[in-house]
Amino acid sequence: MSLRIYNTLTRVFEEFTPLVQGEVRVYICGLTVYDLMHIGHARTYIAFDALLRYLKYQGYNVRYIQNITDVDDKIIRRAGEKGVEPLALSSEFAEKSLQDQVSLGLTTADYYPKVSETIPDIISGIQKLLEKGYAYEAAGSVYFDVSKAEGYGMLSHQDTEQLSQHRIEPSPNKSNPLDFALWKKVDDGFGFESPWGYGRPGWHIECTIMSQKHLGDQIDIHGGALDLIFPHHENEVAQSEALTGKKPFVKYWMHTGFLNSSGEKMSKSLGNILSVRKLLDEFQAEVFRIFVLQTHYRSPIDYSRENLVNSAKAFERLRNFRQRLVDGGATSHDLDALFHELKAKFDEAMNDDFQTPKALAHIFDTVKKANQILDEKPQDTQEALKIFDEVMGALGFAPNEKKVPDEVVELVAERNKYRAEKNFVKADEIRDKLKERGYMVKDNKDGTTSVEEIR
Repeated sequence: MSLRIYNTLTRVFEEFTPLVQGEVRVYICGLTVYDLMHIGHARTYIAFDALLRYLKYQGYNVRYIQNITDVDDKIIRRAGEKGVEPLALSSEFAEKSLQDQVSLGLTTADYYPKVSETIPDIISGIQKLLEKGYAYEAAGSVYFDVSKAEGYGMLSHQDTEQLSQHRIEPSPNKSNPLDFALWKKVDDGFGFESPWGYGRPGWHIECTIMSQKHLGDQIDIHGGALDLIFPHHENEVAQSEALTGKKPFVKYWMHTGFLNSSGEKMSKSLGNILSVRKLLDEFQAEVFRIFVLQTHYRSPIDYSRENLVNSAKAFERLRNFRQRLVDGGATSHDLDALFHELKAKFDEAMNDDFQTPKALAHIFDTVKKANQILDEKPQDTQEALKIFDEVMGALGFAPNEKKVPDEVVELVAERNKYRAEKNFVKADEIRDKLKERGYMVKDNKDGTTSVEEIR
């Protein structure tokens, strides 16, 4: 069975065929960095982390971009409350976000573009939309004209009348209520100079320009949480296809379900969040990963401490079993067939729109059967261990689960940032610092960074 993906755009399962054979370009919407990463965010990133790892497990060369939204009204409001500069606030939480991603064991992106570093490109993109007649200037702001966008509403599967029922940013300067800001005039406060005056970019144009700059005019997979379908991703499609004239902007759109707390979506606005840092004070990252992957990425998850405790017990079973394989035994081939069957079932589950619950169920079933075999007589466990590590690695579980100190995690995150920026001198300096502290870093083919204690 070849890989099939449920495409939000078409609402059908489609066989995965990348735009360029053997290569996959992936863009995942990053955080608006005005607060700590919470476990609702982490649910989305772990789900897509499993996707990235599985694509690499299948032999694809993956280029992965995750943006950092460091220019936004929420950031400016929070900075005003704290009495700090907006970019100082966003820089602080961008760093903490990257540290949290390392702590969660997430795949390092090839680059983490920031809005603040992309302003000239954004201005250039807006100018092109004006020249092509897809945008108009009004009172110092620039708006995208949705009436010019063929097929507007296709991603969210709604017509313009239905879309107009959504909460939309009002403005008396718009020609149409559905039109959205590409550039917003700012009378005072934080902003940038532009041909239309002082202001700052709209949210949607930021992702369009960053994805085009780092992945090209068309990309294979664009992902994010369910609430980004409209207006954010719908508007990305309209802008991007207007800019390039190429369709589709994204071949496969993928969206994750919400992580709920007491039946409500976990979000900062509802005040029911739990930060990743608080979670990891009590539970290992692998425990939360099992909790997330036991639910399909498109389905909602209801968070509870009881579920995490059960996930902790499940992870302990896996860890104990792996140690049993490491310990090995006398020569026999009874386990080989069982684990080759696991690999086939694992691939079948993951090829079915990344059915991680089924994949994990096959792993636990195999562990149970393998333990029964090992109870009867010693086995040669080398092949079983190899396959076990392969399938577990494709889900993001590293063989070495020893906790790494927070200061080492922070240094690794900083080094990953410099590597993404191609600043290898700084990256090597941090590598040397880590070595002085007794840790060796290894950059893996799957885009992750392994840390091993050397003393």
